[in-house]
Amino acid sequence: MLETSARLLRLLSLLQAHREWSGADLADRLGVTSRTVRRDVDRLRELGYPVNASPGTGGGYQLGAGAELPPLLLDDEEAVAVAVGLRTAAGQGIEGIGETSVRALAKLEQVLPDRLRRRVGALNAFTVPMLRAPQAQGVDPAVLTELAHLCRDSERLRFDYRDHQSSSSRRTVEPHRLVCTERRWYLVAWDLDRADWRTFRADRITPRPPHGPRFAPREPPADDLAAYVSRGVSTRAYAAQAVVRLLVPLAEAAQRITPSDGTLEAETEHTCLLRTGAANLDVMVFHVLFMGMEFEVVEPAELTGRITAARDLLSRALDRGAPSGDRAAVPRGPAARPAPRTPRTRDGADRTPGTPSGSGAA
Repeated sequence: MLETSARLLRLLSLLQAHREWSGADLADRLGVTSRTVRRDVDRLRELGYPVNASPGTGGGYQLGAGAELPPLLLDDEEAVAVAVGLRTAAGQGIEGIGETSVRALAKLEQVLPDRLRRRVGALNAFTVPMLRAPQAQGVDPAVLTELAHLCRDSERLRFDYRDHQSSSSRRTVEPHRLVCTERRWYLVAWDLDRADWRTFRADRITPRPPHGPRFAPREPPADDLAAYVSRGVSTRAYAAQAVVRLLVPLAEAAQRITPSDGTLEAETEHTCLLRTGAANLDVMVFHVLFMGMEFEVVEPAELTGRITAARDLLSRALDRGAPSGDRAAVPRGPAARPAPRTPRTRDGADRTPGTPSGSGAA
């Protein structure tokens, strides 16, 4: 049996890791009797931890919210992860969180043991963040945490939603998960009025409490929710959709195509398929071209015609712009494609080309 102090820390860790525990489950985990669990819960309350208890067969213990934030218990890996996460939080599309993250990081580093402080210090000293500028419409941290709590507790959510045309509607949903990209947060939820799964941008959500009641979680729409949201925001949300074969390996394509650009699927060792969307097929032509990779159109066949029309338009523009004596020298077809090369800096070192942004971001 663990000593009392060690057992209290273990009990606190269990209460922080799960929303609700029965007395029997806690006793089994700690290797003590239910009576000992009740005494340990009382000790935690005396130390300032608000532990709520509900009687009956369906009751149990849960760590509640108090007037003040009590100390949290983190293991070594969790402490380092929190420190690294705070350092990079400013670039993750959460409005107004940069300064708050710095203050929290300073408090955390102050109490870190020397061995962990050295690890975090090395990360801070020898890493240079190269993050995108904050977006104009970030998500309010309070909204994000409210959504996360409702997902965790399986409580119905009521909110006003503003779509991309600034039209507002009232929604009632069963929230399932939050999915984040580099710059956006999305809520995957079951829409009760539409009786179907929907994906909502978190920065367009305005919660309208009270929420509830609780619900039994449904089977999610996909095992891989990140891929599910990616298909929604890059393909299904657009009127024109296409499948393009990229003549590069999947790993190479994945370095240049973000989840907002489209979804990738391995085909052969040297090719992969890109499923993507755009406002119309004319926009799709340039969306695919800007990715900068050799490709073939799989579907729809109409996209090939639009690419041909764009090629002819560009060829005529080149003919008109070239000096009269050089017009015959303007290359067309395969010969017009420049040989791939690696961009280089002045000192001859390789540099990483910029990643083009797609038109399919939600």
